[in-house]
Amino acid sequence: MTTLTLPPMGCGTWAWGNRLLWDYDDSMDRGLQQVFNLCVDNGVTLFDTGDSYGTGKLSGRSESLLGQFTQRYCETAVKVQRTEICLATKLAPYPWRLSRGSMIAAAEASAERLGRIDLAQMHWSTANYFPWQEWPLLDGLMDLYEAGKVRGVGVSNYGPKRLRRVHRRFAERGIPLVSLQVQYSLLSTYPVTELGLKEVCDELGIQLIAYSPLALGLLTGKYSDEKTPSGLRGVVCRQILPGARSLLDCLGAIAQSREKTPAQVALNWCMAKGTIPIPGAKTLEQAQQNLGALGWMLESGEVEELDREAAKVKKPMVQNIFQSR
Repeated sequence: MTTLTLPPMGCGTWAWGNRLLWDYDDSMDRGLQQVFNLCVDNGVTLFDTGDSYGTGKLSGRSESLLGQFTQRYCETAVKVQRTEICLATKLAPYPWRLSRGSMIAAAEASAERLGRIDLAQMHWSTANYFPWQEWPLLDGLMDLYEAGKVRGVGVSNYGPKRLRRVHRRFAERGIPLVSLQVQYSLLSTYPVTELGLKEVCDELGIQLIAYSPLALGLLTGKYSDEKTPSGLRGVVCRQILPGARSLLDCLGAIAQSREKTPAQVALNWCMAKGTIPIPGAKTLEQAQQNLGALGWMLESGEVEELDREAAKVKKPMVQNIFQSR
């Protein structure tokens, strides 16, 4: 089996089925199918989900929708074959998942919803609170790969020290570790800049995926001190925006000079840093905007200017509590 090669940008589907943060309801499903079709037609063939995505009774909804959309697309598509679409899911190390068999069972349930799994990922490390739980679950991931049930395996929210240990364990069984996924954006540079994750990934041959590359929408330019989203995202927005004004002004200026949007510049910055951003999209307009980040590249001076402004942000995004070192 060969290691998966991922496209420059993917699509995150956290919002598909999430009512708490993203106000999902099933009336959106037709539009989400259109988002999926547009992405694939334009070469965005990596779709990232998780078996924990979907709130309350909608648990697993994101995977179910993604499976339905893939099937419908492939029934009528001419441009792209089914095998070119990469369905990636993250399997959560819930407290009741304690054995390699439980990880295999979780993957089988996800595959039932998705139709198949191309990239299976450990959603987070348990090293910070139940280190004994982690290795059996990772062994289960490797079992899935060896059995040919997935095309690749990866991890999420791992720091460099833990990543090296996991990579070594995988290498002992001759299994490539395809990817590492971390929270990364102009408002969340910690895992890559301060922990040095990109250098470690390059050394180990691991592809680095950036989730929340638009920082819950704060980097799109549509929010201000006077205009914030509702719910929990509004709370985060009001905490961060005042101290990020200089960065957002810089982002807007570069976007204007490039005839791009702030979101497109923010996504292009992620790619310029050697990562694969996976922005979410709930509407065709959002998907089209994300696609505008492809086909061009920021100049080194622009990247450096954004880096300087990002370093000045007084209160960056809160880190994922499961991020290990």
